[in-house]
This record gives sequence, C-alpha cells and structure tokens, in this order.
Amino acid sequence: MAGSTFGTIFRISTWGESHGKGIGVVIDGCPAGITLAEEDVQKQLDRRRPGQSRYTTARAESDQVEILSGIFEGRTTGTPISMLVRNQDQRSRDYGSIAELYRPGHADYGYDQKYGIRDYRGGGRSSGRETIGRVAAGAVAQKLLGELGISVTAYVSSIGPVSIDRNAMDFSYIESTPVRMPDAKAAKEALAWLEDCIQSQDSSGGAVECIVKQLPAGLGEPCFDKLDADLAKALMSVGAVKAVEIGDGIAVRFAKGSENNDTYVEDEDGIPCKASNHSGGILGGISDGSPLFLRCSFKPTPSIAQPQSMLGKDGKCHVETIHGRHDPIIVARAVPVVEAMTAITLADHLLLSMTSQMAYVKKIWGDN
Repeated sequence: MAGSTFGTIFRISTWGESHGKGIGVVIDGCPAGITLAEEDVQKQLDRRRPGQSRYTTARAESDQVEILSGIFEGRTTGTPISMLVRNQDQRSRDYGSIAELYRPGHADYGYDQKYGIRDYRGGGRSSGRETIGRVAAGAVAQKLLGELGISVTAYVSSIGPVSIDRNAMDFSYIESTPVRMPDAKAAKEALAWLEDCIQSQDSSGGAVECIVKQLPAGLGEPCFDKLDADLAKALMSVGAVKAVEIGDGIAVRFAKGSENNDTYVEDEDGIPCKASNHSGGILGGISDGSPLFLRCSFKPTPSIAQPQSMLGKDGKCHVETIHGRHDPIIVARAVPVVEAMTAITLADHLLLSMTSQMAYVKKIWGDN
C-alpha cells in the first residue's frame, strides 16, 4: 500500500489497523535537540481518545503511547522517532454481519476493488483510528513550532445547524465542553442537537477551524508546493474531511476585488501591516506573516444504527444494521487531528524554507 507517508523533510509514515495489534508512526527529519517526553505526546492523544463523553464512541482505549526510538535524555536525537499505541478493546465480532457487505458512506467498496482484500473490522486502515499516528507526530511538530513561538489552535465552529457566534468566542472555553466550541451558548445548543441525533440513531456533520499565530512570512512555494495546497492535501487526507477552506474560503465567490483585497496600512507604531485578513495568511501560496486561518468540513459519521441498504459481494442489495461503537459526531475528536496535520505541514515548510535564500545558508555555514 502506497500513500502512508507525508512530508518532505519533516516526514511521517503511519501504520496499523483499527483492529490490529496497534497503531503507530515513524517521524524522520525531526531536528535534534527538541525537548520531548511521552507526556507531551500523551496530552494530545488524550484529546483524541475515544470514550470521553456520550458523544464519542464507547470503545475503551487508553491510547497510551510508547516512544521506541529517537529520544535520548529527554531530547530528540535527529534519528527517526518511532511511536506505538497498542489496541486494547477490539470487538471484531461486531463486524461479522458486514463481512460480505459494503457499508454506505464508507470506503469498503473502493478499498475492495483496489486491493482485492478488505479488513472489514472497523475499516482497517480507513478507520478514524489511523489518526492516532498523525496526532502523535503532530505533538512533535507542535513542540518544534513552539520553539519558534508559533501556536496552533483548532476548535469546532459548527455542528449540524448550530454555529458559533464570533463575537462571543472564548478560546479558554474550548476544552470545557465535550463539543470543543469556544462559545458556551452554541455548545449548549449543539449538545441538544446531538441528543436528538442519538435518539433518532443518526449522526451529524460539522466544521473545525484552525488559527496559527506568529507564523513568519515566506513559507511555501509559488507553484505546485504552495503552502495552502499542501495544507489542503494534509487536511483532505483525514478520512471524514470533504472540504478545506483558507481565509474567506468559498465566500470569495461573492466578493468584489475591492472587498477581498487585504490593503496595507501602518499600525500604531508605524509598522506596515494588513488592514484585514481575507487571504487567511497566505497569498500566492506563500505565508504573508498574518495569522493563518483555515476551516475543514467533516461529513456525518457514516456508521449509524439505523437499518440501511448495503451492497453485497453477491451484487445484490441487503438491508442490514451496523453494529459496534461509533461517534455520533466526529468533529470534537477531530480538533487535535486538524491541529496535528496543520503543525506537521508547517514544520515541514519551515525546514524546507531554510534554503530559499543564500543569506539563510550563510547564517548556518558562513563562519566555517
């Protein structure tokens, strides 16, 4: 299977299946000297972990990480960092009834057509559990970004018909609610909406937004390796993401140039800056020094408890109910995943941009 590796210099390879022995990641290209402990990674994995509330899958996994290599005396060594999370609560029997069926909304049919073999237990590599490796790698990337004062913060901006009020946003509230919305009123309404979904054995879609602050200008390439293009690829690679927007995103189709352009002004100290940030911090594929803003739209969890018509390997349709333990909403647990893929992409571009000017090379090698 190709396609399990992402990045150029800061490069990650994830491995493992939902109902296999474990899930893991190998990070190559991480600079030496970054302070790193299992606790740093565990903190992020705990945010992604199942069983946090009635609005997440009841699968009982501690998701305890083991760092197997690449760390010595609490710091990265520059060698590959390998991390493992062992699966503890697989109930493969829950999937016995769909062994010969292709579930609607899942990758089952395409997976089987491509490989001629399918791990039907929870989706195998196409399971949301694969994101464990991404979040673990993202924790390392965020440590790298933190050394440069760069922060990455994601939150849920909408669930079903409920959206946050941007005038009422309080980032300190994000981790205080199971839906990870920075708006107490919207969070309460979203929880009521999810209760209705649970009662009707249904699920809901939603959106996650991410803001990156203190990102320097000059990251990204002007053609195929644009920063926004790589961010879109990184985030679209997350299983349930169906759309990625940068800045104003799809709203630009309604705007005039005079409205969409971010004009330059001088701040209180006389320093030039942008009067607005419709671009989301990226212009021409290159970061412009403004806060980076992006949004990901997630589809509803396809595994619902209602009877559904499914395609069988026999070529006929069969009505069956999906069993097992599934999230009625994906976005709350996806918040650390969005942060992770954003951080991994930015860490890679920071390292790539170190050779974009001879002046940068001389800063490292000029005195030798």
